[in-house]
Amino acid sequence: MRNSITTALFGLTLLAVLASPARAEEEPPLELVDNPPDRHVVVKGDTLWGISKRYLKSPWRWPDLWGMNKEQVRNPHLIYPGDVIYLDLTGGSPRLRLEGDGPGGLAGAGRGTGVGSTVKLSPKVRSEELKSAPIPSIPASAIGPFLNRPLIVDPAQFDSAPRVVATQENRVLVGTGDDIFVKGLSTDSPLLWQVYRPGKPLVDPVSKEILGYEVIYLGDARVREFGEVSSLRILSSRQEIGPGDRLVVSPPPDILAYSPRSVAANVKGIVISSADNVISEIGQQQVVVLNRGARDNVEIGNVFALYRAGQVVVPRTLPNSMSNDEHRRRVQTVFAEQDKGSNKPEPVILPDERYGLVFVFRVFEKVSYALVMNSARPVNLLDVAQAP
Repeated sequence: MRNSITTALFGLTLLAVLASPARAEEEPPLELVDNPPDRHVVVKGDTLWGISKRYLKSPWRWPDLWGMNKEQVRNPHLIYPGDVIYLDLTGGSPRLRLEGDGPGGLAGAGRGTGVGSTVKLSPKVRSEELKSAPIPSIPASAIGPFLNRPLIVDPAQFDSAPRVVATQENRVLVGTGDDIFVKGLSTDSPLLWQVYRPGKPLVDPVSKEILGYEVIYLGDARVREFGEVSSLRILSSRQEIGPGDRLVVSPPPDILAYSPRSVAANVKGIVISSADNVISEIGQQQVVVLNRGARDNVEIGNVFALYRAGQVVVPRTLPNSMSNDEHRRRVQTVFAEQDKGSNKPEPVILPDERYGLVFVFRVFEKVSYALVMNSARPVNLLDVAQAP
């Protein structure tokens, strides 16, 4: 039950604890879009980011719009379909608040159902619709496949990972229900493992350091018997498994609260890959890989702005006039007027263009996954990501 306005202001479907660190710099005032709606009825499919986009020019600042503080992020409450949200402009900063009879709305408190109130009960048949799922911060379906699988593996982990050395009946490839034989496990190793196949290395485009290896998730397996060569049964497989494939421990489910905030101003990254195997022109709601991770102080919830490097252009000059008119033959470009000593215009570097936002939802040691939330143009590899 949500028992106050402040604890009922926001919702997160991925239920866990994420402390929002104090901002080193004071945020600028919230800037509303033109003609924001007075009220919004929450429907299935809404997200907190999407709702805030109706109100804010910087939708990633929805924690400020909801008036969230650090304690509320540590103990999140939920917003459900059916809740009615209204924009409160009476204070010094705009706020979104709840009203009405939706789950956790404020009408119930007004009828004497708040903490410490006395309620007179009488026998009656009560019919109540089961609660819907709370709305998520960002689209859960877009990031689900990337939460609990080791899609990026550190080079050291890659080299030491247990390896499939043989298959049942010495077949080339096996699948669900078949056995595989693995070297590198000990009797105190976990029972549940994920099987993956090495993919391409992720190389920092500036330092040329190998940041990790993208891997292809193949399936899940369980140990049947430990030994110098251990026997495992494949519980499920997305692709067939064979000798040379590697194992990593199945991680516990990631249950995280996503509270967006700007990345530090001194952190500047580059888009180095797409987790969806898109070669170019990555679109909205797709996942990109940034060359910055935990060692660079990137955290879950960080928001980066995307920039396209300014093009290098050569000013175009007017062609020589073939006119018989004496004055037209003397027409010169502005460039030629400014630089009498040169017939060749010098290249000009145009300013970098900001065109979108990405939201970090999973962080590895040297790289991170980010979801493209807003984009006015396709994302390309080597585009720059920095504080919005």
